[in-house]
Amino acid sequence: MIPSLRGWHNEYSDDGLVIIGNHYPEFSYEEDLDNLREALVTLDIPYAVAQDNDGATWQAYKNQYWPTLYLIDKQGHIRYVHIGEGRYAETEENIKALLLE
Repeated sequence: MIPSLRGWHNEYSDDGLVIIGNHYPEFSYEEDLDNLREALVTLDIPYAVAQDNDGATWQAYKNQYWPTLYLIDKQGHIRYVHIGEGRYAETEENIKALLLE
């Protein structure tokens, strides 16, 4: 999923797309901010990533699966949800449609 997110960031950020990753650690070493920063550099992630050590954001969205992608419109409404990998063309079409609104 990261290559697609990176591509969408590069392609659509000037048009208003804002990607925010949510890092909810699975292992204790992933809770360390320096380890997260290193992973972002290693994985060449150009978009913002929030560290969610206590799972507050994960739980607020009632998320149960990883990865889950949410497209949220300018008014803050969830307009599209995709669980798992795949459906990249469908997701991109939804991104473009929301950016036109």
